[in-house]
Amino acid sequence: MEPSGGDGEVPTKRAKPSSDDAGGGGGKDRLSALPDDVLVLILLRLLTPAAAQTSVLSRRWRRVWALLPDLRFLCASDPHRIGAVLDAHEAALLYLFVETRDAVAGSAAAWLPAAARRVTGRLLFHNLDEGGGAQEDGDEEIFELPCLESATSASLHLGFLGLAVAPAGVFARLTDLSLARVRLHRPGELGDAVSSPRCPSLQKLTVRESRGPGNLTIHSDSLQQVELHDLHGLQQLSIVAPALQVLDVMKCLYHDHNQLVASISAPQLVTLVWIDDPRVPSSVQLGEMEHLELLGPSLYLVYGLQDSTLNRACLSFLRRFKVIEDLILTLAYLPKIDNYQYLMEDMTMLPDITFLRLIVLTNGHAFGASAFHVLRMCSGIRRLLLAFPATDVEAQKTCPSGCICGDQHNWETDQLLLNCLQEVEITPFRGSEHEVTFVKQLFDWATVLQKMTVTFDYSVTESMAKELCLVLRNFSRPEIRMEFYMDGGRVKVLSAPED
Repeated sequence: MEPSGGDGEVPTKRAKPSSDDAGGGGGKDRLSALPDDVLVLILLRLLTPAAAQTSVLSRRWRRVWALLPDLRFLCASDPHRIGAVLDAHEAALLYLFVETRDAVAGSAAAWLPAAARRVTGRLLFHNLDEGGGAQEDGDEEIFELPCLESATSASLHLGFLGLAVAPAGVFARLTDLSLARVRLHRPGELGDAVSSPRCPSLQKLTVRESRGPGNLTIHSDSLQQVELHDLHGLQQLSIVAPALQVLDVMKCLYHDHNQLVASISAPQLVTLVWIDDPRVPSSVQLGEMEHLELLGPSLYLVYGLQDSTLNRACLSFLRRFKVIEDLILTLAYLPKIDNYQYLMEDMTMLPDITFLRLIVLTNGHAFGASAFHVLRMCSGIRRLLLAFPATDVEAQKTCPSGCICGDQHNWETDQLLLNCLQEVEITPFRGSEHEVTFVKQLFDWATVLQKMTVTFDYSVTESMAKELCLVLRNFSRPEIRMEFYMDGGRVKVLSAPED
């Protein structure tokens, strides 16, 4: 079958060729005389429907489009035509990108089987769910993801379409699988599909913003990286992966009455990030992880209710490890804290670490006491990243006068020696009074500091940035190299002291 046109095509009038092998206008057709590989490079500049239209130019052009290694369909509205194009395609298909808008399950099922037969490289399917997502669970259609026997990579952003995985077949060459905004059906099916018997080459698995499965059990000899973010309804997670190096689990506890039970066996794990939902308890069993270098536990509330579930989860992970090269620790201040207790005293120990990434969600509050408490327990660090992520507009305003965040003020006079700290990075820096005060103290504590890098927040103007550069350099010492950046680190404002 020879497709003529497709989704997104713009009708144009063409002069009739003077012969099968000549271009329009009666002149010599030098373009058609070019070899196939050159013509393919030309057609790759076009979207696939337009490239397929060139088949009407002459017999010479009739099959050139079918040699394209890449096919791209933007805002496709006719899924059956996509299937026809794929069936008519002849060359090894290294890349297929399909974009739809508010598609239903049946439209995806119209072309995915053909894609499974044809794609030997990357498959990307993005369903823009501008209509508010798919139907409710009880009413929705479900389509089946066929076995991708030859594809090496698949990324499916489905707009919450219902998805089931083919119960049989081997994804023999698949190394990277990413699923986003999908409703997974048939409990246990995804885990079976990505485990070694059916997916022997899989190295990276990503599942984000999805609903289900309730049970995810993975046994893989090849997996090296797993990212599970925002999985609503996950109740049981089991991973046995001897080659796994990175495990990132965030906010997967979106059920009201059940406890998440997790068991992880990954002896080669290097990076572990585990962010729990504070509303639901969890039971996590971790095997031996002698090679772990980076740990990112759940955030820790500075003020809250005593015996906070969230804080207990964070402390539980911190107690599991005595030595960690790199620790990501997030301290969070609620917008209103007057009726809560100061909880930092519950944090009594940290692993022995070299690099501390201290993230402080201040919500406008004074954070010096909590940050001081953390630094006092890891005074041997050599590198420090101090991050102040933005929340919302109100959060950037200074907290009310008399707020209890100012009650903890002894940190400004207590002694602290950071005699191993050589490098500090601060981002994004807004220049608030609390931030400037803390950085001033940091210069006093870090007696061997060699370099400080400051990246200003987008809200800081160039003139404000230059003023803050001078303020911070006045706190510094001549041997410390200071570097200042704006625009997310792309524009340098001021560098070494001699500048």
